[in-house]
Amino acid sequence: MTSVLLTALDRVLPADRITSDPDVLRALSSDEAEWAPVGAATAAVRARAESEVQAAVRVAAELGTPIVARGAGTGLSGGANAVDGCLLLDLSRMNAVVQINPDDLTCVVQPGVVNNDLKAAVAEHGLWYPPDPASAPWSTIGGNTATNAGGLCCLKYGVTRDYVLGLRAVVGGPAGYGTAVWLGRRTAKGVAGYDIAGLMVGSEGTLGVITEITLRLRPAPVGVPRTIVGAFTTLVDAGRAVALVTRLGLTPSALELLDRTCLNAARDWKNLDVEADAAVLLLARVDTPGDSGEAEAAAVADAFERSGALWAALSTDDVEAEALFEARRLAYPALERLGPVLTEDICVPRSKVPDMLAAIERIAAEHRVQIATIAHAGDGNLHPLMLSEPGDDAARIRAQQAFEQMLDAAIGFGGTVTAEHGVGLLKRGGLRRELDPGSLLLQQAIKDALDPRHLFNPGKVL
Repeated sequence: MTSVLLTALDRVLPADRITSDPDVLRALSSDEAEWAPVGAATAAVRARAESEVQAAVRVAAELGTPIVARGAGTGLSGGANAVDGCLLLDLSRMNAVVQINPDDLTCVVQPGVVNNDLKAAVAEHGLWYPPDPASAPWSTIGGNTATNAGGLCCLKYGVTRDYVLGLRAVVGGPAGYGTAVWLGRRTAKGVAGYDIAGLMVGSEGTLGVITEITLRLRPAPVGVPRTIVGAFTTLVDAGRAVALVTRLGLTPSALELLDRTCLNAARDWKNLDVEADAAVLLLARVDTPGDSGEAEAAAVADAFERSGALWAALSTDDVEAEALFEARRLAYPALERLGPVLTEDICVPRSKVPDMLAAIERIAAEHRVQIATIAHAGDGNLHPLMLSEPGDDAARIRAQQAFEQMLDAAIGFGGTVTAEHGVGLLKRGGLRRELDPGSLLLQQAIKDALDPRHLFNPGKVL
């Protein structure tokens, strides 16, 4: 099959786009998900244009070859992992910012554009693209769209889906495999037909290959945000503070949780000038300008203190405040340097954050697993990080058991098994436990209709 696929691809694509080199395939075959299975790919196409994606999809469809699209490979669910015999479509070289329109507050980008590079490009026009996953320095807009990524400021400004107006995708099904279609709109409002563009956001490459995205932008923020830091002796107390902030109707632009293990790992890795004198820190940012912002910041600090904080203060040192948020962003890669890390991505109603944090502590003790915790706490999105020693199979098994038990706990609190990392391979069982059986049937019907031959990222999500 390898020679047949390579010969067919060679007929329709430039030779430098195609590779079957084992080392290259190995590097392109997985994302960052610990212990997610990885199949053996047959070949890879490093596309530079939509027409090349179309050609590759047509060839794969003719031969019945599975297609796995990928960008930077920063995912944490196994969604970009190769399946046996597949064709890998590497979209990282499709990295052009096609258009920035300040008048309409929109931009058009290819899927390989790195999140932070887009932010920098639109900032030159006085504009802002808010979604900011911790992987923003490396992750691509295509991958962000495929998983509906969130980030630190999604509490106030929303997630990727809130900014995708439309997209182009190479699809299959009724349109025919390899057909490029435009989905969505370019206007601020629009309800013409079903929202198929919205369906593609978060579909993890299982319904087609996204080749271009039209995004909504916002004017660049004005003023300097205020940072409030609260120190707590327990995760549960920090969770109570999060619930109180919500109950009081306060809406900081970010409300992040960082435990001492995560903070120390990031500090030691990057020599950050930060210290922790407590088990848990809450980091809040308020970007409301003027006196209203000052009052909101004071109210957040008061909520921290009323919830049992050792101390809570408005940071007067912008460098220190930025270092704390940098530690939050770097927590996962810093811990990953120390050994295998299995990352959770559960989300619960904000009122249930204290209960879920208490459950995490119980599960860690029950399975004798070291768990470090970071969280987009303000919207209930928790990222417990299960740590183990390299090569310790018993610890790996205990971590995987704790992982599944946390999924069940989140579901029991009315939450979800994934808020932004996606289902991929790691959470297929959790998805089935979470969703209504009728909903699962509807989703399977959509997959069958849009990808009847199950060639797009098979074995993922459903």
